[in-house]
Amino acid sequence: MELTPSDIDRIIQMAWEDRTAFDAIRAQFGLTPGEVIKLMRAEMKPSSFRMWRERTTGRKTKHVALRGSVFGRFRCPNQK
Repeated sequence: MELTPSDIDRIIQMAWEDRTAFDAIRAQFGLTPGEVIKLMRAEMKPSSFRMWRERTTGRKTKHVALRGSVFGRFRCPNQK
């Protein structure tokens, strides 16, 4: 699958969000967590990539299997 620049922007945005699991990125774009990491490394400055990896490493909200039912799907309060 060829990713457009807008797809890449959206993947980066989703990867930075704390509540968006890697499984959601896989469902929408077909990328595994390893492929997301490679994309982030290629598209970000090294310091930004390191900061992102520190935030996501071991974070339960980024992995559906780890987070359980405590964290539901995030919804904006304005969303119907």
